[in-house]
Amino acid sequence: MSAGLLIITHNDIGEQLLKTANDMLNSCPLPAAAIAINTDCNPDNTIKQAQDLVDELDNGEGVLVLTDMYGSTPSNIANQLTKQHRVIVVTGVNLPMLIRVLNYPRLTLEQLAEKADSGGHDGIIVCKT
Repeated sequence: MSAGLLIITHNDIGEQLLKTANDMLNSCPLPAAAIAINTDCNPDNTIKQAQDLVDELDNGEGVLVLTDMYGSTPSNIANQLTKQHRVIVVTGVNLPMLIRVLNYPRLTLEQLAEKADSGGHDGIIVCKT
């Protein structure tokens, strides 16, 4: 079994990251979904949607939730999920982070969170010419 993956971001950033990662890997090795948060969203309705998705994605191993910016609405919604579910939230989602997570589908939830953290950091490089 493996943990589930939920991406919660502004607009469709998460959906596009997940689509790109799936295209690069030719599949998605984890049960995964994305939620787009628009400026006119109702946070209460979105929290309910996120809770339903966590229930759907969690096969007993928990769910890793990736979000774009700490302190923003997507992050706040993600952190609400930790109150009732086995969820770990990692902010600052980027493509290297997502690819790193998807390359280790058999790790525990806690190990996946560590891979997300290291993948996000390692994927940021200042290119000097």
